[in-house]
Amino acid sequence: MSMSMVRAHVYVWGKVQGVCFRASTRDNALAFGVTGWVKNCPDGSVEAVFEGKKEIVDKIVNWCRKGPAGAFVQHIEVSWNGYSGEFVGFSVVHL
Repeated sequence: MSMSMVRAHVYVWGKVQGVCFRASTRDNALAFGVTGWVKNCPDGSVEAVFEGKKEIVDKIVNWCRKGPAGAFVQHIEVSWNGYSGEFVGFSVVHL
């Protein structure tokens, strides 16, 4: 039985910049085998896209609800989309 492939588009608000949120997200995504990207937004939030098996993407999305040590997540918004397969690996996008 194959697991379904999904795409999650995530926005995270709170104390999420300057606390290694992007690097930690990248490290966790790579460890989980999820593809996509993460970036800081001008409004102080962090935006990320994750693609992979539903059960694995759920894990990284749940991790984003807390983030790394030093982060304080106030709010997270997740939209689920169809899997595209467009990413190779996981990257930190710089503005």
